Amino acid sequence: MASPAVTQTARPLDGLRFTASGPPALAGPVAEHLRLLGAVAAEAGPAAGGDPGAARVTLADTDPGLPATATVAWASPEAALRGVTDEATAQAATGIMAVHGRRDGLPRGLAVDYATAATAVLTTQGLLASLLARARGCHGAAAQPHTYVDRAGLLVVSQYLAASGADEGEAAELAPGGPPFTAADGTLFELETLDPGAWAGFWRALDAPADAVRAGWRPFQFRYATACAPFPGALHATTRAHGWQRIREAAAASGAEVCRLRTLEERAAEDDGAAPWTLAPYGPGGRVRPHAAPTAPGPLAGMTVLEAGRRVQAPLAAHLLGLLGAEVVRIEPPGGDPLRGMPPACSGISARWLALNRGKGAVEIDIKSPGDRLRLAELAAGADVFLHNWAPGKAAELGLDSADLARANPALVYAYTGGWGTGRIADPPMGTDFMVQARTGVGEAARPEGEVPAPSLMTLLDVLGGLLGAEAVLAGLLLRERTGRGVRVDSSLLGAADLLTAPALLRARRGERSRRPAGFRTPLRTADGWIAPADADARAAALTHGLAELSTEDALRALRERGLGATAVTADLADLHHDPRFAGSISRDAHGAPAVPDPWSFV
Repeated sequence: MASPAVTQTARPLDGLRFTASGPPALAGPVAEHLRLLGAVAAEAGPAAGGDPGAARVTLADTDPGLPATATVAWASPEAALRGVTDEATAQAATGIMAVHGRRDGLPRGLAVDYATAATAVLTTQGLLASLLARARGCHGAAAQPHTYVDRAGLLVVSQYLAASGADEGEAAELAPGGPPFTAADGTLFELETLDPGAWAGFWRALDAPADAVRAGWRPFQFRYATACAPFPGALHATTRAHGWQRIREAAAASGAEVCRLRTLEERAAEDDGAAPWTLAPYGPGGRVRPHAAPTAPGPLAGMTVLEAGRRVQAPLAAHLLGLLGAEVVRIEPPGGDPLRGMPPACSGISARWLALNRGKGAVEIDIKSPGDRLRLAELAAGADVFLHNWAPGKAAELGLDSADLARANPALVYAYTGGWGTGRIADPPMGTDFMVQARTGVGEAARPEGEVPAPSLMTLLDVLGGLLGAEAVLAGLLLRERTGRGVRVDSSLLGAADLLTAPALLRARRGERSRRPAGFRTPLRTADGWIAPADADARAAALTHGLAELSTEDALRALRERGLGATAVTADLADLHHDPRFAGSISRDAHGAPAVPDPWSFV
């Protein structure tokens, strides 16, 4: 079958206008997403006035009955978070600083605006879901979304939070350490392989001690889960004894991959300015099949999502669609997803796996079997969305690409969440979180000047990529409702990286310093913990004498008396379970695993 005709430039919000008011840090990123989706600003920018802790974004066209409004605030109503007033304090309270800082053994702020970037995506999702419910005639589900930065922060650390409250301990040591590695000429680089044989072969080619190679594999393998990797020092010493060219040769010979850490200036020079996803309608168009009667609440109730996802990116995207009311069915290999057993566990099931997959159904399908591939196509015939993150080219090889499944369902929204997108990077390395961070300058953007660049061992891009994948699916579904055509949706970790570093890349293109200044978002010690000042008050707070001798509570009081904003840093995610600031926010699921609240409220 020939590939269906596609349209590459379709946008679901073409013809709509929006207004945005409130704090620019909250309203501005949402406005940018709406522009990418085709909406046009009805006024020059966010208006002044209103609640300083909340923003309001409204979409409308010439039909006065259409307006859809979203509000976004720093803190949810049930949380006692009066000190959370900006990106720095949100990172501190929700545990983002704790997870990002594990590599160094102390909490550290991300120098990129991660919590607000995630919140903007979630707010856009809420607006798209509300418009989609209205387009489907489900006016009772077309409620107004309210989004909160604190809930977004809890969501992005939800895997780590679930592990901290599991029935058993971690399978790997939580201790400082990790990449990048350094070559003899000073080149910083990231190493990646999923194969223990390739890991061993790489180090043998560089004459690393055998005991260090064996001891290093487990922390390397689990670094995605633990956000730290306490390697033996001998491995770092080994790379420092060899030049970059020799290291590249060792990687090529072993099957491992290495990637030099690129600068923000390098990324800015090659950045094509593309949106973080593409939407490509296909097929002849026509009437979208009638939806099943909703059996659950939510704007996506009655819709079915098939998800063939691994690890984080695609499973998180499908999880969000499930939270919005869709029925999600996982396509798992015979015997089930092996990550169900990844420690630590709650009631025998991986706590991390539950954080991304609770509430989903599952069907076991051997995609190598022609008969099972036919079964999958039959399932796709009755679904609204097929979502996967298989290796590049795998779907086409299996006969399960969008052109293939369009035979069974011409109105299917076919979504691929990948690593690099299509043709945007020349000769890209393996499309995993840390390699994409290294290649796109995130390793530099995440740390301020004066610190050695290093990709965060928190899975920044896997999570943000999953959020963008869900946003793209919702955009595809809305576009389908308006055109009657199926839609191919592609999102990527590269798109997530560019979204996260956009302000830094803009500074680089202007010839300004691309990285944040030294000391940016560095928490301050107290006698019994840490506090994080608001970004606007950080300089004055750092000059306040005696904070290190005060308790955290007294230090916060001292800063408030000077008119300075700050909050206590969550240094251990286990503390969130009984933190009075989040009373009622964190619950337990049927397996006893910690569960974070939905990122939106629909009213």
